[in-house]
Amino acid sequence: MAMLLSRAAILAAADLPRETVAVPEWGGDVLVQGLTAKERDDFEISLSVGKGKNTETNFRNLRARLVARSVVDEQGNRLFSDADIAALGGKSALVLQRLFEVAQRLSGFTSADVDELVGNSDD
Repeated sequence: MAMLLSRAAILAAADLPRETVAVPEWGGDVLVQGLTAKERDDFEISLSVGKGKNTETNFRNLRARLVARSVVDEQGNRLFSDADIAALGGKSALVLQRLFEVAQRLSGFTSADVDELVGNSDD
């Protein structure tokens, strides 16, 4: 039988995946880190505008919003704040798409999750 983890062991575990991504267009590499559960929830909430039946999905700067939350320094601190999202949105779509796809994968977004966010689910 596998060893059962304690609360302390679970909370102390460094479980956020990271990946270095080459960005030759910017002259180097960036470090992309998967989101925490709270960060992912906050990101998903940021996609909704309005309340109740008037809720719509806001895709404006979607890639820049996820990249801003996912690109970190070696200590795991975000390089970009929410105030940088508009500026990031002005960068190359090709580069942001590359980083966005890595951030999606590291944060556990599945195609079903994306369909649900977009409103294409069969539910």
